[in-house]
Amino acid sequence: MVREKAHVNVVIIGHVDSGKSTTTGHLVYKCGGVDQRKLEKFEKAAAQMGKSSFKFAWLLDKLRAERERGITIDISLLKFNTQKYSMTIIDAPGHRDFIKNMITGTSQADVALLVVSAAKGEYEAGVSRSGQTREHALLAYTLGVKQIMVCVNKMDLTEPPYSQKRYDEVVRGVKVFLKKIGYDTNAVPFVPISGWTGENMITPTQKMPWYQGWKVRLREGAETGKTLLEVLDSIKPPPPHIKKTNQILHILAV
Repeated sequence: MVREKAHVNVVIIGHVDSGKSTTTGHLVYKCGGVDQRKLEKFEKAAAQMGKSSFKFAWLLDKLRAERERGITIDISLLKFNTQKYSMTIIDAPGHRDFIKNMITGTSQADVALLVVSAAKGEYEAGVSRSGQTREHALLAYTLGVKQIMVCVNKMDLTEPPYSQKRYDEVVRGVKVFLKKIGYDTNAVPFVPISGWTGENMITPTQKMPWYQGWKVRLREGAETGKTLLEVLDSIKPPPPHIKKTNQILHILAV
């Protein structure tokens, strides 16, 4: 008898334009949660609107206003399986005008994946006073999401591309505010990726030879890996008695 995989709800958080929807859509596609025909449909529709780079994001951003403005407004859900888990990905809006929707999604999550753009000026915008990177992390912690992972995204857009210096700069900055919030940064994996090209999402990167992988220290022992998928499989599901209900997620998915 095949043993049923444990279920985990993962909320994707971060500043607007950090690449959350593109990363999520691309990841789910690579993991088999979306078929090629569906992706081709969105690829064609996005191209017709002159937004070809949004093909992965449109797997989640289904409202007309979201597609026209190029931002996520409401929370969206996609399900897929990793080697260890059955996952529901909750893509939360990054724009401050839709913070209530972000809170709704985060309140249902077991784990948060914070997406931070490494592109020039975008990291700085996210951690500025009007940015949402810090606020999203703080809200996640306040809402009881004590397990967080960090994707340093858009590594293909650093100067030069896939810059170790830029990656290290972003990681240092994020660690500072995560620690202030209350997270144990020794238990937080950081992984450099490109949500658009797929670099280091499923298979180890060939374009960042300086990257030796992520390592976290947990009560259960050390965990190591290189890719985003390995980060997801390193999640420690909450005990059944504190696991959050899927009721709202089921309603939203209908």
